[in-house]
Amino acid sequence: MSVKVYGINHIAIEVHDVAKAVAFYQDVFGLEKLDEGEGDAFFKVGEHQFLAMFEGGDGRPNRTRHFGLIVRDDAQLAEVREKLTTKYGIKLIPPFRCDFIDPFGNRVQVVDLHDESLIWLLPYQEIQQTGIVFK
Repeated sequence: MSVKVYGINHIAIEVHDVAKAVAFYQDVFGLEKLDEGEGDAFFKVGEHQFLAMFEGGDGRPNRTRHFGLIVRDDAQLAEVREKLTTKYGIKLIPPFRCDFIDPFGNRVQVVDLHDESLIWLLPYQEIQQTGIVFK
């Protein structure tokens, strides 16, 4: 038997203030909070994944360790960029369209949904074999 990985279940990040991180991620991305406890919070990301936040860490930025989120289109990507730069004063990291360090030291890469990335939204290759066609 060989192991087959179907995707990522969750990403966990450290933040120095969970309440502020919850407010930030809900404001910028409209994420649905699944649960919250003392020093942690969990958000639904897509249909099969979640983002976990835990209080801790030193908050120092890391330019290579990061996670990526997909938004619907260029208009939503522009909305995220505008909110980050205008409301939060966050500088974007070139040459990418929307890479940034959140207020808690986590690098985030935001991309938009395009034909090449639709495949990543399908949870299993078996579903692709059903004949689903994207137009």
